[in-house]
Amino acid sequence: MKPSITNSSDFLFIYEAIQCNPNGDPDQENKPRMDYDTKTNLVTDTRVKRFIRDYLKASNEDEVVFVDMEGDSKVSVDSKLKAVVKRTVENEGELQKAFENDSEALKVYKEIIAKEKDAEGVWKTITDKKFKQKEINYELLAYLVKEKFLDIRMFGSAFAVGGFTKAYTGPIQLNWGYSFNKVELIDSSSIVTIMNDDSSTFGKDYRVHYSLLGFNGTINAPAAKTTGLAIDDLLEFRKAIWESIPASPTRSKLNQYPKLYLEIVYNEGVSNGQFGDLRNFVETQPKEGITDKQVRKFKDLSIDLSALKTLIAQDKSGEHKIKEIIVKTSADFDFSL
Repeated sequence: MKPSITNSSDFLFIYEAIQCNPNGDPDQENKPRMDYDTKTNLVTDTRVKRFIRDYLKASNEDEVVFVDMEGDSKVSVDSKLKAVVKRTVENEGELQKAFENDSEALKVYKEIIAKEKDAEGVWKTITDKKFKQKEINYELLAYLVKEKFLDIRMFGSAFAVGGFTKAYTGPIQLNWGYSFNKVELIDSSSIVTIMNDDSSTFGKDYRVHYSLLGFNGTINAPAAKTTGLAIDDLLEFRKAIWESIPASPTRSKLNQYPKLYLEIVYNEGVSNGQFGDLRNFVETQPKEGITDKQVRKFKDLSIDLSALKTLIAQDKSGEHKIKEIIVKTSADFDFSL
């Protein structure tokens, strides 16, 4: 098992959405989520995490995503756990890996398997209230989280099944994203099919003209000890958050592109959140001669990151909380330290 990360971080992630629906609101006919009082486009953290999970699933041959469909069906977290545990007990090699440092736990599981004959019977036994050796279930769960499921190591998950009741707080968290510019919706009369969980309906094809969206996020080293988030996992996250947005193949999500990823990595022992929400250090307004309603592309906006640069420069000559700054930009985003 690889050691977990030892440095906490804060990050700022900005991407653009052009003539698409960044995050449909099911309570509003699947219109883009909006704060209509301020004409601010909103995107939930779960939408971005779904982008990342889909990307991780597509780019890995092994099963690394837990919060996902089981076969062709959407299932609850508890049902997914049941399916994963059943697959594990059916695979002797996988079970031995899970308990390679605990021969007694492996012996208990093997005895149950021999007695029950099939995975369904094993599941019923180890989740029964009368099952006294629940600590070996938590040992198996820790293996699944720390060795198999990358998305839980990143974002955490809560389990509420008998014998497996445990919450893992994800070390990587994001706030809801919001647009830096005032966003106009495209008037739509197009009728499209909207897919729901078990059915499909017809509705209008709602989209935004242009939205420059910003997210503030944190990476917490103490929480990483619980899920086992390692440096390789963090490198995978940095790659995934950048590449997953434009990789989405759905019709309503096309034309979304990353513009900036900036991560402030703190020295060991320094907690995240040292400078608050990093979006507060970003100023955006339409360029001269362009009104809010006329913004249609990235070049229509002026972006001022001088306050963020000052913040970083002051730390270098002051408290020295910052270990390093990680920056990735699109070709047309002008930012350097």
